[in-house]
Amino acid sequence: MYHTRIAITLEAQALLEQIKADHGPVMFHQSGGCCDGSAPMVFLKGEFKVGPSDVWLGQIDDCDFYMGAAQFEYWQHTHLTIDCTAGRGASFSLDIPYGKRFIVKSRLFTEEERENLLPTRRGDVGV
Repeated sequence: MYHTRIAITLEAQALLEQIKADHGPVMFHQSGGCCDGSAPMVFLKGEFKVGPSDVWLGQIDDCDFYMGAAQFEYWQHTHLTIDCTAGRGASFSLDIPYGKRFIVKSRLFTEEERENLLPTRRGDVGV
């Protein structure tokens, strides 16, 4: 059995469900960009074009989660939990009008988790 690389809190899941009810299927992308830092952003599924410089980490609440490859180099040893907090979302992220924004909390994988991680894939494979 694989250990996942990503999870979501109940509060963030409630926000995500609201966004999906209003917009339909969505996806996440997190980059190491300068303007929005490394905030996880949510887009309509397929609206953000992923490619070979993106890494698929898994799914949360039936939504694919991608991370820029350069950012993944720093985060590959950590389990990510998507949460939310009061504030304005980043750039073109669909969370902007909800008064909350998605954030990432992280912890290092345990040795057991590292040995059995869900495999990643590059964004242009199977998309």
